[in-house]
Amino acid sequence: MIELIIHHIGELITPFHTPPVKGKFMREVKRVTDAFIAINDGLIVAIGSGDYQAYQDKNTVLYDASGALMVPGFIDGHTHLVFGGSREFEFADKVAGIPYLDILKRGGGIFATVKSTRQATMRELETKALKSLDIMLSFGVTTIEAKSGYGLDQKTEIRQLEVASAVNKIQPIDIISTYMGAHAIPKEYAHNRTLYIEEVIKIMKTIKASNLAVFADVFCEEGVFTPQETITILTAAKAIGLIPKVHADEIVSNGGAKIAVDLQAASADHLMAISTEDMVGLAQSNTIANLLPGTSFYLNKEYANARALLEVGAAVGVASDYNPGSSPSENFQLIMQLAANKLRMSPEEILNAVTINPAYQLHIADKVGSIAIGKQADLVLLDAKNLEYVMYHYGINHTKAVFKNGVLVYEAKHYNHGGII
Repeated sequence: MIELIIHHIGELITPFHTPPVKGKFMREVKRVTDAFIAINDGLIVAIGSGDYQAYQDKNTVLYDASGALMVPGFIDGHTHLVFGGSREFEFADKVAGIPYLDILKRGGGIFATVKSTRQATMRELETKALKSLDIMLSFGVTTIEAKSGYGLDQKTEIRQLEVASAVNKIQPIDIISTYMGAHAIPKEYAHNRTLYIEEVIKIMKTIKASNLAVFADVFCEEGVFTPQETITILTAAKAIGLIPKVHADEIVSNGGAKIAVDLQAASADHLMAISTEDMVGLAQSNTIANLLPGTSFYLNKEYANARALLEVGAAVGVASDYNPGSSPSENFQLIMQLAANKLRMSPEEILNAVTINPAYQLHIADKVGSIAIGKQADLVLLDAKNLEYVMYHYGINHTKAVFKNGVLVYEAKHYNHGGII
């Protein structure tokens, strides 16, 4: 039995290499014109071109793609989904060029979000997260990674992860959680860093025991966590059974990417200041170089050198870093367009970077990340004839429809002009 056939797809484009997809191979995709996909029980059972009727029976539902472009559901491999409040009150200071440390002293910065998140109720955090997830879905995102890190205490860190777990059950986007208690040193531990690191590891054990996270992340940066502290925390994470990730080389090159490689981390993220030597090290590993152009755009900072990473053969991912302080946007297609215009990535490289490579770093590439028989039918129809158009026509939503596990979960509504042009 075939439950659903999506037909009259103008062009189907998908990654096809075994992940992680590296360097020059990120320019390669599979294309099928006048395509159809047959789906049963949420899985893809056939992909073809032209006549689909051999797969149709009397109970099959047909969906006419009307010549639209089809790609795999987008996977956002770096978000900070759950947090309280917002930070627009510091926006004017940011635009005026006031240094972050001064904004921090005025009550802004990460500690403003920590305060709001600690004060927020479970229901308030859920409502806010669900609103963001609805927007993400409308831009074609079908899976995300969601970090904690705005509690910096056991109660709130666990609450953030519990919210992610709760909303995962009641909306279409799959959420994979990361514990990031090592996002900053909280004010109450400012004079005893060692004690806070011990607290982070203790909380980690509780989170693992409760199955609230798959990964653990550390912000390895000057003024935040040192390389040695990062190693201490993530070595403990591995021993506990959490998979390491590293916020690495964002502002200064301090070896964060090398730590990620040495610890076999799933990803090294940001990388605006990564050294050439550490680029080569990443390329020789299976750690994803996860680039976050939305952060560079919002903060008016340098962009990561995606071309150099690709030229040495690294596996590159592109993610939103959705958060209240440095990338407050759920528009994932804009992130892709920034990857094209600012990271100088080709449309094919970007498609690999927002589908199969993040699926690999989230350890779900056997299920999602490409359009292939046996995989989940997580699919996006884009109102475009080709992938280049999606990157060229920026700042709008190109989504026509989104399917999650073979179910239509979003469809764009178009204004009816009543025949008057």
